[in-house]
Amino acid sequence: MRLLLLALLGICCLSACTVDGVGSEVPERSICVSLSTQRLPINRIRTYTIKEGSMRAVIFITKRGLKVCANPEAEWVKSAVKSVDSRSTTKKSKLQSSPTRAQPTNTAGTPSR
Repeated sequence: MRLLLLALLGICCLSACTVDGVGSEVPERSICVSLSTQRLPINRIRTYTIKEGSMRAVIFITKRGLKVCANPEAEWVKSAVKSVDSRSTTKKSKLQSSPTRAQPTNTAGTPSR
């Protein structure tokens, strides 16, 4: 009986060590294999990143979360990048220009009437 419990404990320890290492070899960064030549509608693009390396690419991330690699030298890509940049700077300026109202504070110990 003790031998069986010891064997089960050993198997559990081995499986815990094995499962811990699974997936650690997968790189987290996006790598483009090919570049899309089809234009994306600008209103569907949420953001983008630029990747350097063996294949230079602009990776557009759509509102649905899809990643589309495109040639950074293409005119439609340059236009889309400018549009997304201007959209983000417009949002930032709106947030900075709208003042927040001060919240009324009640000092401790002062009864409110």
